[in-house]
Amino acid sequence: MQRIEHIYINGEFVMPHGQEWFDLHNPSTEEVIGQVRLGDECDAQRAIAAAKAAFPAWSRTTRAERVAALKRMHRAIAAREDELMEAIVREYGAPSERGRWMATYPADVIVQAIDVLEAFEFEEQAGIARVILTPVGVAGLITPWNSNAGFICNKLATALAAGCTAVIKPSEMSAMQTQIVAQALHEADLPHGVFNIVNGRGDVVGEEIARHPDVAKISFTGSSAVGQHLVSTGAATMKRVTLELGGKSPTVVLDDADFASIMPLVLQAGFANSGQACIAGTRILVPRRRLAEFEQVAKEAVSLIKSGDPRDAGTAIGPMVSAKQWERVQSYIRLGIQEGARLLAGGEGRPDGLHAGWFVKPTIFTDATNQMRIAREEIFGPVLTLIAYEDDADAIAIANDTRYGLSAVVLGQDLERCGQVARQIDSGRVLVNTLAHEPRAPFGGFKHSGLGREMGKWGMSAYLEPKTLLMEPGQPGRRRH
Repeated sequence: MQRIEHIYINGEFVMPHGQEWFDLHNPSTEEVIGQVRLGDECDAQRAIAAAKAAFPAWSRTTRAERVAALKRMHRAIAAREDELMEAIVREYGAPSERGRWMATYPADVIVQAIDVLEAFEFEEQAGIARVILTPVGVAGLITPWNSNAGFICNKLATALAAGCTAVIKPSEMSAMQTQIVAQALHEADLPHGVFNIVNGRGDVVGEEIARHPDVAKISFTGSSAVGQHLVSTGAATMKRVTLELGGKSPTVVLDDADFASIMPLVLQAGFANSGQACIAGTRILVPRRRLAEFEQVAKEAVSLIKSGDPRDAGTAIGPMVSAKQWERVQSYIRLGIQEGARLLAGGEGRPDGLHAGWFVKPTIFTDATNQMRIAREEIFGPVLTLIAYEDDADAIAIANDTRYGLSAVVLGQDLERCGQVARQIDSGRVLVNTLAHEPRAPFGGFKHSGLGREMGKWGMSAYLEPKTLLMEPGQPGRRRH
């Protein structure tokens, strides 16, 4: 059994002040496979102090120096891909295809940050003024369990590229991934204190980061409820915030769509990351006159989707991350039945033949309305809801009738019509006949799905404050960055 006892502060692996041990489980077997010692408020304070001390020197580094540091980070993380893959499967249960993507993504996002940094304009002229984008300060980076290593590397690489230093509070449920990332980053030989990692609970370490006056910015990915709390808590010290929160994303199937052709995209969007994805397309909007036809195609397609052992190459849906998450998903399946929706596929309990592990049957409800809780609340599991609509205007109204607005999908044969529908959906991202990702474009949400944006130049700008410089004519004022 693996025991993870150290946190990372000021360039060293150190023993935390915190005394609590947290059990790590294999969600495929429910067995305890490790323990991590959690930091506390004192540890968070030490990490913040180290980041604050490192900030002046790091914020004055040149573009070339930051690029060199990020390249060292990339090499170190890329070398750990197989090790990360094993940790992802063991402690999270991602199926092989998803797990491999999750293992390569941490290195990929560092490359993307390098590309942004190399092209980024830190200064521009505005009339007679010079506008200089300056790093905001110490950034608190709080990451979730559903892609922990990738979120750490994405947030950290962007913060460092902007000239900020960081304190990272990763999910305690993903400590094995965090340990691998921490070891790799240590090998990258960054200046001490530039990044610090404190394992700990959100209501302890996360809370200290949110309250501490020396933290200038928070970047958080997680639930809308926690995001709201971070905004209100951080307001006392005027923290800048970037929040990527929950979703209840619509997949709008237009009435000219070929159901057999689009069904793989529909199910991939809905069951992404075993359904444990903020972007998952869990509300499927279908033309009423073709609902029965869609139901038949969907029922046949979902019968071929396997939920089970993530090490089996044929598995598409792995286990839920924890017993708590498994029970949450089960409770929503029961709720859907109580609300009057009809089960088209799946239902309560584990898939046939599985007697252990937090596995869920891929589940689809139909005969649902957009007012049901299964259509309004984020379930975070492989549970989809079919909702019938009358015409394009009705589909758009239903798609927008939600407190969320993170992602959406529009599927149809008439691309001009698809584009018209997509432009009217209130969402940070709308995909038309694709599930592609563009890392140079901004990512984030409308409404309760978040504040601000990550990725590309927009993500970099979130760690910078514009400073207007006005000088007497003829005086030098431009700094080579």
